[in-house]
Amino acid sequence: MAFTIRQLQYFVAVAEQGTVSGAAQHLSISQSSVTEAIKELESDLGVALFERHPRGLNITHKGHQFLRHATKILADVSDARRTFFSDRQATTGRLQLGVTSLVAGYVLSDLLARYRRAHPAVEISAIEDNGDYLEHLLVGGKLDIAVMVTSNLRDRMALQSEILEISAYRLWLPLGHPLATAEIINLGDIAAEPLIMLTVDEIEENTGKLLAALGTRPHVAFRTRSVEAVRSLVATGAGVALLPDLVYRPWSLEGDRIESRDISGSLPVVQVGMVWRRGSGLPQAARDFIGIAQGQHMARR
Repeated sequence: MAFTIRQLQYFVAVAEQGTVSGAAQHLSISQSSVTEAIKELESDLGVALFERHPRGLNITHKGHQFLRHATKILADVSDARRTFFSDRQATTGRLQLGVTSLVAGYVLSDLLARYRRAHPAVEISAIEDNGDYLEHLLVGGKLDIAVMVTSNLRDRMALQSEILEISAYRLWLPLGHPLATAEIINLGDIAAEPLIMLTVDEIEENTGKLLAALGTRPHVAFRTRSVEAVRSLVATGAGVALLPDLVYRPWSLEGDRIESRDISGSLPVVQVGMVWRRGSGLPQAARDFIGIAQGQHMARR
């Protein structure tokens, strides 16, 4: 029996929510429907997509590989449906995009792929830089839209924004770390741990503020602008990391497992969204990009 679109939707929901109950609530269906769909999908593929444990589910290496295919299939189906709901002529012109480092590979890549499929005649140019510089380009009319961290957007009078993702900070641990089995993890529990610090966007500033509240200076073992470097270092036991769940993946490039755990207490969140100049007449290509991003956001919700 071939797998169905509905099974893929349920699988993606479980992968994102981390539990069957969370996925069922997200989809407004029964837990038994989700459980049955996952079992049938695993049987059809001949692999285990999740590892079961008392707290929920961990996606397996094979499951993580299949997740990319499932997400792309669902996006392609959505794009195919959209072509029959729009009878206007194909959009042409140019779209000038900006993106910050943190979100370039985690939000923009899928969004841009969907936009290219829907509007192949539009010429797209994109620049990656820090948030302050992208704001400067937006205000100056050099960019149409930026996809960036909006939590610390500075010029809110001149710029308009719309949130696409809200991601909480979590603790990344190597497999077998003592804290991985703790019922509750407090910030104080990681004060003495070597820290792998990501230095893009607002991550370093937020992490420093969190640990400074403990009255101790964090032991930073390594600073890097590469999320993949953080994964490899954490997975091999060089330290732990505090990062938004947006960039979490359970495997390093070398295939080593990375655990992710909640931290007790009030932690900041990272908001990722679209930003454009307030009051400006956006070209049709930019308005179409906003529409596709809004549609993707609603579909994920």
